[in-house]
Amino acid sequence: MNTLKKAPNRINLKRTVLSSALLSLLTMQTVHADGVTDSIENALKFGQADAKYGQIKVNLNFRYENVDTGRGSPATANAATMRLRLGYLTPVFEGLQGYAEYEGNQDIVANDYNSTRNGKTQYETIADPQQHELNQLWISYKGLPNTEIKVGRQRIDFDNLRFIGAVDWRQMQQTFDAVLVTNTSLPNTTIKVGYINKIQTISSMTKGAQIPFANINYAIKDVGNLISYAYLMDFNEAIGTAGGLTHADSNQTYGIRLDGTRIINDSLKAHYLVEYAYQKEHTQNPTHYHASYYHIIGGATAFGITAKAGMEQLDGSGAGRTFDTPLATLHIFNGWADQFLATPVNGLRDLYGSLATEIEGVKLLGVYHAFTDDTGGKDYGQELNFQVTKEFAKHYTLLAKYAYYDAAPGSIGTTYGFDAQKFWFGANVSF
Repeated sequence: MNTLKKAPNRINLKRTVLSSALLSLLTMQTVHADGVTDSIENALKFGQADAKYGQIKVNLNFRYENVDTGRGSPATANAATMRLRLGYLTPVFEGLQGYAEYEGNQDIVANDYNSTRNGKTQYETIADPQQHELNQLWISYKGLPNTEIKVGRQRIDFDNLRFIGAVDWRQMQQTFDAVLVTNTSLPNTTIKVGYINKIQTISSMTKGAQIPFANINYAIKDVGNLISYAYLMDFNEAIGTAGGLTHADSNQTYGIRLDGTRIINDSLKAHYLVEYAYQKEHTQNPTHYHASYYHIIGGATAFGITAKAGMEQLDGSGAGRTFDTPLATLHIFNGWADQFLATPVNGLRDLYGSLATEIEGVKLLGVYHAFTDDTGGKDYGQELNFQVTKEFAKHYTLLAKYAYYDAAPGSIGTTYGFDAQKFWFGANVSF
């Protein structure tokens, strides 16, 4: 595999963005005072510690993102955006509870980027459009023993988000018009079943679907969680856009995973994950295919440092189709540079290792990826990721993050055949 080339020094943070970052930092330090935080919490619960009148939920997120591939066209992208989620959670009455949430994202300062909806295709893509939407609107019922029924537009997150997730990394969430039933009647077992009939995407577009699903989690003492799942995804043509999920993306996926942490002694923990899934076409998908998915992780935590090594593989298939996860939170898999949001035709094998620690309340994370086809014979490239986060008083977070993808020479001409670097700075307030 080729050696990582020196990342091009092309990130040019605008003076206004640096000013915003410094202002955010000063603001975080100011509101760190416990008295101010307690006052905000009290006000959002209408002065009642038990939230007897319900409570207001607020999530405000500033992000600056720079995407530079050095290709010249599309040009380097810069986006500074502010996203607000504002919701009201009702108190529980006779087992019933409801939630309504507005979500809006606004460009500020830097907006020379392709948001997927602003028509600025001369720039690299940063999928954070300036949009406003009803993000969630649901009612839940807990009047049956060990059961919750939730109906309406809601976020759904399963396991590590590889198959169904809310895509929290992007400014606009992915939410689902769905029925979700959660039952814990069996010992150590959580059963989630339901049906999705519409998806509201991170581009604030809606897409029709028919998706029954089941996820069963059995907790094994001192071992971990044994999970089996089935997702039957039947997608309609995208609504309001020429792109997006169509019949050709419809698939049925069945899988099993074991995910756990075992305490060895007071200073040592072992971490492990083993997962396998099988996928084939479903309903209106015109292509007959089958493909497999494998994910293995081993690691340990000692003296405040967590080290992990893993292998994730999404197979290609002779029918020209690949193992795909169209409703996943894709950014957290296969490198933060997002070069493999779609599985390459010859499949994808991701060998990776990570180191994580915390120093004086500052969390540090570094990850290395080596990408090949599903046989390991064709080199795609490699990637380095770094992240620094700091949380203040439970509700305030600062983040800095960097990704550099180094494409292998043999990948030229593909969607992942060019070097790419991305930088993010973020500040979040969440109550």
